[in-house]
Amino acid sequence: MESNPIPIFSTFTSPFEGSPKMSDSSSSTRKPLSLWPGMYHSPVTNALWETSDYILREQYRDPWNEVRIGKLLEDLDALAGTISVKHCSDEDSTTRPLLLVTASVDRMVLKKPISVDVDLQISGAVTWVGRSSIEIQLNVTQPATGTAEATDSVALTANFIFVARDYKTGKAAQVNRLAPETESEKLLYEAAETQYKLRKMKIRDDHKVIEIENGGPNRFEALLAEGRIFCDMPALADRDSILLKDTRLENSLICQPQQRNIHGRIFGGFLMHRAFELAFSTAYTFAGMMPSFLEVDHVDFLRPVDVGDFLRFKSCVLYTERENSDQPLINVEVVAHVTRPEFRSTEVSNRFYFTFTVRPEAKAKNNGQRIRKVVPATEEEARRIVERMDADSWQSVMHVKRISH
Repeated sequence: MESNPIPIFSTFTSPFEGSPKMSDSSSSTRKPLSLWPGMYHSPVTNALWETSDYILREQYRDPWNEVRIGKLLEDLDALAGTISVKHCSDEDSTTRPLLLVTASVDRMVLKKPISVDVDLQISGAVTWVGRSSIEIQLNVTQPATGTAEATDSVALTANFIFVARDYKTGKAAQVNRLAPETESEKLLYEAAETQYKLRKMKIRDDHKVIEIENGGPNRFEALLAEGRIFCDMPALADRDSILLKDTRLENSLICQPQQRNIHGRIFGGFLMHRAFELAFSTAYTFAGMMPSFLEVDHVDFLRPVDVGDFLRFKSCVLYTERENSDQPLINVEVVAHVTRPEFRSTEVSNRFYFTFTVRPEAKAKNNGQRIRKVVPATEEEARRIVERMDADSWQSVMHVKRISH
Protein backbone atom coordinates (compact mmCIF):
# COMPACT_ATOMS: atom_id res chain seq x y z
CA MET A 1 0.00 0.00 0.00
CA GLU A 2 1.23 3.49 -0.80
CA SER A 3 2.57 5.45 2.14
CA ASN A 4 0.47 8.48 1.18
CA PRO A 5 -3.21 8.24 2.14
CA ILE A 6 -5.82 8.15 -0.60
CA PRO A 7 -7.31 11.66 -0.97
CA ILE A 8 -10.94 12.20 -0.02
CA PHE A 9 -13.53 14.77 -1.01
CA SER A 10 -16.86 15.71 0.50
CA THR A 11 -20.09 15.34 -1.46
CA PHE A 12 -22.47 16.76 1.10
CA THR A 13 -22.70 19.92 3.14
CA SER A 14 -22.79 20.51 6.85
CA PRO A 15 -26.21 20.01 8.48
CA PHE A 16 -25.55 23.32 10.22
CA GLU A 17 -24.90 25.23 6.99
CA GLY A 18 -26.58 28.60 7.12
CA SER A 19 -26.72 28.65 10.90
CA PRO A 20 -24.72 31.26 12.81
CA LYS A 21 -21.10 30.39 13.50
CA MET A 22 -19.91 29.72 17.02
CA SER A 23 -18.22 32.59 18.75
CA ASP A 24 -14.48 32.53 19.22
CA SER A 25 -14.85 32.13 22.97
CA SER A 26 -16.90 28.95 22.65
CA SER A 27 -15.06 27.45 19.69
CA SER A 28 -11.70 27.82 21.39
CA THR A 29 -12.67 25.21 23.98
CA ARG A 30 -13.86 22.68 21.41
CA LYS A 31 -11.48 19.96 20.28
CA PRO A 32 -11.05 19.45 16.52
CA LEU A 33 -13.00 16.44 15.28
CA SER A 34 -9.86 14.70 14.10
CA LEU A 35 -8.59 14.51 17.68
CA TRP A 36 -11.70 13.06 19.29
CA PRO A 37 -10.73 9.35 19.10
CA GLY A 38 -7.58 10.13 21.05
CA MET A 39 -9.47 11.28 24.14
CA TYR A 40 -9.33 7.84 25.75
CA HIS A 41 -7.16 5.65 23.54
CA SER A 42 -4.77 7.78 21.54
CA PRO A 43 -2.94 5.63 18.97
CA VAL A 44 0.64 6.23 17.92
CA THR A 45 0.89 6.30 14.14
CA ASN A 46 4.66 6.52 13.65
CA ALA A 47 6.39 4.21 16.12
CA LEU A 48 4.50 2.06 18.57
CA TRP A 49 7.66 1.80 20.62
CA GLU A 50 11.36 2.33 20.28
CA THR A 51 14.02 -0.01 21.58
CA SER A 52 15.35 2.76 23.82
CA ASP A 53 11.97 3.21 25.57
CA TYR A 54 12.20 0.45 28.16
CA ILE A 55 9.01 1.33 30.08
CA LEU A 56 6.82 1.38 26.96
CA ARG A 57 8.42 -1.76 25.58
CA GLU A 58 7.73 -3.69 28.78
CA GLN A 59 4.01 -2.96 28.46
CA TYR A 60 3.97 -5.02 25.27
CA ARG A 61 6.26 -7.89 26.31
CA ASP A 62 4.66 -11.30 26.83
CA PRO A 63 6.20 -14.13 28.92
CA TRP A 64 7.93 -15.50 25.80
CA ASN A 65 9.64 -12.21 24.92
CA GLU A 66 7.31 -11.46 22.03
CA VAL A 67 4.62 -8.83 21.52
CA ARG A 68 1.30 -9.16 23.34
CA ILE A 69 -1.04 -9.59 20.38
CA GLY A 70 -4.11 -8.66 22.41
CA LYS A 71 -2.65 -5.27 23.30
CA LEU A 72 -1.66 -4.75 19.67
CA LEU A 73 -5.28 -5.39 18.63
CA GLU A 74 -6.33 -2.47 20.83
CA ASP A 75 -3.90 -0.17 19.04
CA LEU A 76 -5.10 -1.32 15.62
CA ASP A 77 -8.73 -0.62 16.46
CA ALA A 78 -7.83 2.77 17.93
CA LEU A 79 -5.91 3.81 14.83
CA ALA A 80 -8.70 2.57 12.54
CA GLY A 81 -11.16 4.64 14.56
CA THR A 82 -8.99 7.74 14.22
CA ILE A 83 -8.71 7.28 10.46
CA SER A 84 -12.48 6.80 10.07
CA VAL A 85 -13.25 9.98 12.04
CA LYS A 86 -10.71 12.01 10.08
CA HIS A 87 -12.18 10.69 6.84
CA CYS A 88 -15.69 11.78 7.84
CA SER A 89 -14.78 15.17 9.33
CA ASP A 90 -14.48 18.55 7.68
CA GLU A 91 -12.91 21.84 8.69
CA ASP A 92 -16.15 23.21 10.11
CA SER A 93 -16.22 22.60 13.87
CA THR A 94 -19.99 23.22 13.95
CA THR A 95 -20.72 20.16 11.81
CA ARG A 96 -22.50 17.51 13.82
CA PRO A 97 -20.10 14.53 13.99
CA LEU A 98 -21.23 11.09 12.88
CA LEU A 99 -21.53 8.09 15.16
CA LEU A 100 -18.85 5.73 13.83
CA VAL A 101 -18.76 2.15 15.08
CA THR A 102 -16.68 -0.91 14.25
CA ALA A 103 -18.89 -3.30 12.27
CA SER A 104 -16.42 -6.12 11.69
CA VAL A 105 -12.79 -7.06 11.25
CA ASP A 106 -11.82 -9.13 8.24
CA ARG A 107 -9.11 -11.72 8.30
CA MET A 108 -6.00 -10.52 10.15
CA VAL A 109 -2.93 -12.64 9.41
CA LEU A 110 0.36 -12.61 11.30
CA LYS A 111 2.99 -13.01 8.58
CA LYS A 112 5.99 -13.27 10.89
CA PRO A 113 6.69 -13.17 14.64
CA ILE A 114 6.83 -9.63 16.03
CA SER A 115 9.82 -8.94 18.24
CA VAL A 116 9.39 -6.74 21.28
CA ASP A 117 12.97 -5.48 21.01
CA VAL A 118 12.69 -3.92 17.53
CA ASP A 119 10.96 -0.66 16.61
CA LEU A 120 7.42 -1.14 15.33
CA GLN A 121 5.21 1.03 13.13
CA ILE A 122 1.48 0.94 12.42
CA SER A 123 0.11 2.75 9.37
CA GLY A 124 -3.26 2.75 7.69
CA ALA A 125 -5.56 4.42 5.20
CA VAL A 126 -9.11 4.23 3.88
CA THR A 127 -9.14 1.88 0.89
CA TRP A 128 -12.87 1.81 0.08
CA VAL A 129 -16.13 3.49 1.07
CA GLY A 130 -19.76 2.62 0.49
CA ARG A 131 -22.70 4.86 1.19
CA SER A 132 -22.33 4.60 4.96
CA SER A 133 -19.45 2.15 5.42
CA ILE A 134 -15.69 2.60 5.42
CA GLU A 135 -12.98 -0.02 4.96
CA ILE A 136 -9.57 0.72 6.44
CA GLN A 137 -6.44 -1.29 5.77
CA LEU A 138 -3.76 -1.30 8.46
CA ASN A 139 -0.19 -2.55 8.20
CA VAL A 140 2.11 -3.39 11.09
CA THR A 141 5.69 -3.17 9.89
CA GLN A 142 8.93 -4.03 11.62
CA PRO A 143 12.42 -3.63 10.14
CA ALA A 144 14.10 -6.85 9.13
CA THR A 145 17.07 -7.77 11.29
CA GLY A 146 20.38 -9.36 10.44
CA THR A 147 21.03 -7.31 7.31
CA ALA A 148 23.26 -4.31 6.75
CA GLU A 149 20.44 -2.34 5.16
CA ALA A 150 17.31 -3.19 7.10
CA THR A 151 14.10 -2.49 5.19
CA ASP A 152 10.59 -2.32 6.57
CA SER A 153 8.63 -5.51 6.14
CA VAL A 154 4.96 -6.13 6.85
CA ALA A 155 4.40 -8.32 9.90
CA LEU A 156 0.60 -8.09 10.04
CA THR A 157 -2.20 -6.76 7.82
CA ALA A 158 -5.73 -6.04 8.99
CA ASN A 159 -8.93 -4.71 7.42
CA PHE A 160 -11.46 -2.92 9.62
CA ILE A 161 -14.97 -1.99 8.51
CA PHE A 162 -16.71 0.96 10.17
CA VAL A 163 -20.28 2.11 9.65
CA ALA A 164 -21.63 5.63 10.12
CA ARG A 165 -24.85 6.49 11.93
CA ASP A 166 -26.59 9.81 12.49
CA TYR A 167 -26.25 10.87 16.11
CA LYS A 168 -29.90 11.94 16.44
CA THR A 169 -31.80 9.40 14.34
CA GLY A 170 -29.46 6.41 14.59
CA LYS A 171 -30.00 5.75 10.88
CA ALA A 172 -27.26 5.10 8.32
CA ALA A 173 -25.47 8.31 7.34
CA GLN A 174 -23.49 9.14 4.22
CA VAL A 175 -19.73 9.36 4.48
CA ASN A 176 -17.18 11.27 2.42
CA ARG A 177 -16.39 9.65 -0.89
CA LEU A 178 -13.02 8.28 -1.95
CA ALA A 179 -10.95 9.31 -4.97
CA PRO A 180 -8.22 6.72 -5.64
CA GLU A 181 -5.50 8.18 -7.84
CA THR A 182 -2.51 5.84 -8.14
CA GLU A 183 -2.66 2.42 -9.74
CA SER A 184 -2.06 0.77 -6.36
CA GLU A 185 -4.92 2.72 -4.79
CA LYS A 186 -7.27 1.78 -7.63
CA LEU A 187 -6.39 -1.91 -7.26
CA LEU A 188 -7.04 -1.77 -3.51
CA TYR A 189 -10.37 -0.04 -4.11
CA GLU A 190 -11.46 -2.57 -6.73
CA ALA A 191 -10.46 -5.51 -4.52
CA ALA A 192 -12.41 -4.09 -1.57
CA GLU A 193 -15.42 -3.37 -3.79
CA THR A 194 -15.43 -6.95 -5.06
CA GLN A 195 -15.13 -8.37 -1.57
CA TYR A 196 -17.96 -6.14 -0.33
CA LYS A 197 -20.29 -7.46 -3.05
CA LEU A 198 -19.30 -11.05 -2.34
CA ARG A 199 -19.83 -10.52 1.38
CA LYS A 200 -23.35 -9.22 0.80
CA MET A 201 -24.08 -12.12 -1.54
CA LYS A 202 -22.82 -14.59 1.05
CA ILE A 203 -25.01 -13.11 3.79
CA ARG A 204 -28.05 -13.25 1.51
CA ASP A 205 -27.39 -16.83 0.42
CA ASP A 206 -26.05 -18.10 3.75
CA HIS A 207 -28.87 -20.58 4.25
CA LYS A 208 -28.40 -22.03 0.76
CA VAL A 209 -24.65 -22.31 1.32
CA ILE A 210 -25.18 -24.41 4.43
CA GLU A 211 -27.57 -26.77 2.66
CA ILE A 212 -25.77 -27.16 -0.67
CA GLU A 213 -22.05 -26.71 -0.08
CA ASN A 214 -21.98 -28.44 3.28
CA GLY A 215 -23.49 -31.60 1.89
CA GLY A 216 -26.71 -31.32 3.89
CA PRO A 217 -27.58 -33.74 6.72
CA ASN A 218 -24.92 -36.31 5.76
CA ARG A 219 -22.11 -34.01 6.82
CA PHE A 220 -23.75 -33.32 10.16
CA GLU A 221 -24.27 -37.02 10.73
CA ALA A 222 -20.62 -37.77 10.03
CA LEU A 223 -19.56 -35.21 12.62
CA LEU A 224 -22.10 -36.41 15.18
CA ALA A 225 -21.33 -40.13 14.83
CA GLU A 226 -18.17 -40.02 16.93
CA GLY A 227 -19.72 -37.65 19.43
CA ARG A 228 -22.53 -40.12 20.10
CA ILE A 229 -19.96 -42.76 21.02
CA PHE A 230 -18.51 -40.38 23.63
CA CYS A 231 -21.99 -39.86 25.06
CA ASP A 232 -23.30 -43.44 24.86
CA MET A 233 -20.13 -45.57 25.15
CA PRO A 234 -17.41 -43.35 26.64
CA ALA A 235 -15.13 -46.30 27.43
CA LEU A 236 -14.93 -47.11 23.72
CA ALA A 237 -14.44 -43.54 22.48
CA ASP A 238 -11.36 -42.60 20.48
CA ARG A 239 -8.72 -41.28 22.90
CA ASP A 240 -7.36 -39.13 20.10
CA SER A 241 -10.58 -37.08 20.13
CA ILE A 242 -12.35 -34.83 22.62
CA LEU A 243 -15.86 -33.42 22.92
CA LEU A 244 -16.26 -29.76 22.06
CA LYS A 245 -17.91 -29.04 25.41
CA ASP A 246 -14.80 -30.27 27.22
CA THR A 247 -12.64 -27.54 25.64
CA ARG A 248 -14.68 -24.64 27.02
CA LEU A 249 -13.42 -21.79 29.18
CA GLU A 250 -15.21 -18.69 30.42
CA ASN A 251 -14.57 -15.40 32.19
CA SER A 252 -16.66 -12.41 33.18
CA LEU A 253 -16.21 -8.72 33.90
CA ILE A 254 -18.05 -5.49 34.59
CA CYS A 255 -17.33 -2.87 31.91
CA GLN A 256 -15.71 0.20 33.47
CA PRO A 257 -15.80 3.88 32.38
CA GLN A 258 -12.05 3.81 31.67
CA GLN A 259 -12.73 1.37 28.81
CA ARG A 260 -15.17 3.61 26.92
CA ASN A 261 -14.66 5.32 23.58
CA ILE A 262 -15.64 8.84 22.51
CA HIS A 263 -19.27 7.77 22.10
CA GLY A 264 -19.49 6.48 25.68
CA ARG A 265 -19.56 2.84 24.56
CA ILE A 266 -16.98 0.19 25.38
CA PHE A 267 -13.96 0.44 23.10
CA GLY A 268 -13.95 -2.34 20.48
CA GLY A 269 -10.21 -2.84 20.83
CA PHE A 270 -10.66 -3.62 24.52
CA LEU A 271 -13.18 -6.35 23.67
CA MET A 272 -10.80 -7.82 21.09
CA HIS A 273 -7.98 -7.77 23.64
CA ARG A 274 -9.99 -9.64 26.26
CA ALA A 275 -11.30 -12.13 23.70
CA PHE A 276 -7.78 -12.86 22.48
CA GLU A 277 -6.49 -13.49 26.00
CA LEU A 278 -9.25 -16.04 26.61
CA ALA A 279 -8.73 -17.66 23.19
CA PHE A 280 -5.00 -17.99 23.89
CA SER A 281 -5.72 -19.61 27.27
CA THR A 282 -8.20 -21.97 25.63
CA ALA A 283 -5.67 -23.08 23.02
CA TYR A 284 -3.00 -23.42 25.73
CA THR A 285 -5.05 -25.72 27.96
CA PHE A 286 -6.27 -27.70 24.94
CA ALA A 287 -2.86 -28.31 23.38
CA GLY A 288 -0.92 -28.75 26.61
CA MET A 289 1.86 -26.57 25.24
CA MET A 290 2.37 -22.92 24.39
CA PRO A 291 0.28 -21.91 21.36
CA SER A 292 1.49 -19.57 18.67
CA PHE A 293 -0.94 -17.03 17.23
CA LEU A 294 -1.53 -17.16 13.47
CA GLU A 295 -4.59 -15.10 12.60
CA VAL A 296 -7.86 -13.50 13.57
CA ASP A 297 -10.28 -15.16 11.18
CA HIS A 298 -13.18 -12.78 11.66
CA VAL A 299 -14.76 -10.51 14.27
CA ASP A 300 -18.44 -9.52 14.34
CA PHE A 301 -19.67 -6.55 16.37
CA LEU A 302 -23.37 -7.38 16.65
CA ARG A 303 -24.47 -4.89 19.28
CA PRO A 304 -22.84 -2.14 21.35
CA VAL A 305 -21.53 -2.77 24.85
CA ASP A 306 -22.17 -0.04 27.41
CA VAL A 307 -20.39 1.08 30.56
CA GLY A 308 -21.66 -0.97 33.50
CA ASP A 309 -22.65 -3.98 31.38
CA PHE A 310 -21.97 -7.43 32.81
CA LEU A 311 -19.96 -9.06 30.02
CA ARG A 312 -19.32 -12.80 29.77
CA PHE A 313 -16.78 -14.32 27.38
CA LYS A 314 -17.27 -17.99 26.50
CA SER A 315 -14.70 -19.87 24.43
CA CYS A 316 -14.20 -23.30 22.94
CA VAL A 317 -12.09 -25.09 20.35
CA LEU A 318 -14.40 -25.49 17.35
CA TYR A 319 -12.19 -27.74 15.27
CA THR A 320 -8.59 -28.65 14.54
CA GLU A 321 -6.65 -29.27 11.34
CA ARG A 322 -4.02 -31.98 11.75
CA GLU A 323 -2.90 -32.68 8.19
CA ASN A 324 0.41 -30.91 8.82
CA SER A 325 1.76 -32.62 11.93
CA ASP A 326 4.52 -30.01 12.30
CA GLN A 327 2.03 -27.14 12.36
CA PRO A 328 -1.45 -28.31 13.41
CA LEU A 329 -4.13 -25.62 13.50
CA ILE A 330 -6.40 -24.91 16.47
CA ASN A 331 -9.52 -22.88 15.65
CA VAL A 332 -10.99 -21.13 18.68
CA GLU A 333 -14.35 -19.38 18.97
CA VAL A 334 -15.03 -16.70 21.59
CA VAL A 335 -18.57 -15.38 22.06
CA ALA A 336 -19.24 -12.30 24.20
CA HIS A 337 -22.60 -12.03 25.96
CA VAL A 338 -24.09 -8.93 27.57
CA THR A 339 -25.98 -10.25 30.59
CA ARG A 340 -28.60 -8.24 32.50
CA PRO A 341 -29.48 -10.14 35.69
CA GLU A 342 -32.14 -7.61 36.73
CA PHE A 343 -34.02 -8.28 33.48
CA ARG A 344 -33.08 -11.97 33.29
CA SER A 345 -31.79 -11.44 29.75
CA THR A 346 -28.61 -12.12 27.81
CA GLU A 347 -27.60 -11.08 24.28
CA VAL A 348 -24.64 -11.91 22.07
CA SER A 349 -22.61 -8.77 21.44
CA ASN A 350 -19.56 -10.14 19.64
CA ARG A 351 -18.20 -13.24 17.94
CA PHE A 352 -14.46 -13.73 17.58
CA TYR A 353 -12.59 -16.45 15.71
CA PHE A 354 -8.87 -17.07 16.19
CA THR A 355 -6.40 -19.59 14.77
CA PHE A 356 -3.37 -20.86 16.69
CA THR A 357 -0.71 -23.47 16.15
CA VAL A 358 2.04 -24.99 18.29
CA ARG A 359 5.70 -24.57 17.57
CA PRO A 360 7.87 -27.56 16.65
CA GLU A 361 10.21 -26.86 19.57
CA ALA A 362 7.23 -26.93 21.96
CA LYS A 363 6.11 -30.27 20.52
CA ALA A 364 9.63 -31.65 20.88
CA LYS A 365 9.61 -30.84 24.60
CA ASN A 366 6.31 -32.74 24.92
CA ASN A 367 7.55 -35.85 23.10
CA GLY A 368 5.65 -34.98 19.94
CA GLN A 369 2.26 -34.86 21.68
CA ARG A 370 -0.54 -34.88 19.09
CA ILE A 371 -3.34 -32.36 18.90
CA ARG A 372 -6.73 -33.97 19.43
CA LYS A 373 -9.67 -33.94 17.07
CA VAL A 374 -12.72 -32.03 18.35
CA VAL A 375 -16.12 -33.67 17.89
CA PRO A 376 -19.63 -32.30 18.58
CA ALA A 377 -22.12 -33.88 20.95
CA THR A 378 -25.20 -32.03 19.64
CA GLU A 379 -26.59 -30.93 16.29
CA GLU A 380 -26.13 -27.30 17.31
CA GLU A 381 -22.42 -27.86 17.89
CA ALA A 382 -22.12 -29.71 14.57
CA ARG A 383 -23.82 -26.82 12.77
CA ARG A 384 -21.42 -24.28 14.31
CA ILE A 385 -18.41 -26.36 13.27
CA VAL A 386 -19.63 -26.77 9.69
CA GLU A 387 -20.51 -23.09 9.31
CA ARG A 388 -17.11 -22.01 10.61
CA MET A 389 -15.22 -24.43 8.38
CA ASP A 390 -17.01 -23.09 5.31
CA ALA A 391 -16.59 -19.48 6.41
CA ASP A 392 -12.85 -20.02 6.88
CA SER A 393 -12.60 -21.61 3.42
CA TRP A 394 -14.46 -18.67 1.89
CA GLN A 395 -12.26 -16.14 3.67
CA SER A 396 -9.13 -17.98 2.53
CA VAL A 397 -10.24 -17.59 -1.09
CA MET A 398 -11.03 -13.90 -0.56
CA HIS A 399 -7.70 -13.34 1.17
CA VAL A 400 -5.80 -14.84 -1.76
CA LYS A 401 -7.74 -12.64 -4.20
CA ARG A 402 -6.99 -9.53 -2.12
CA ILE A 403 -3.27 -10.34 -1.99
CA SER A 404 -3.18 -10.94 -5.76
CA HIS A 405 -4.33 -7.35 -6.23
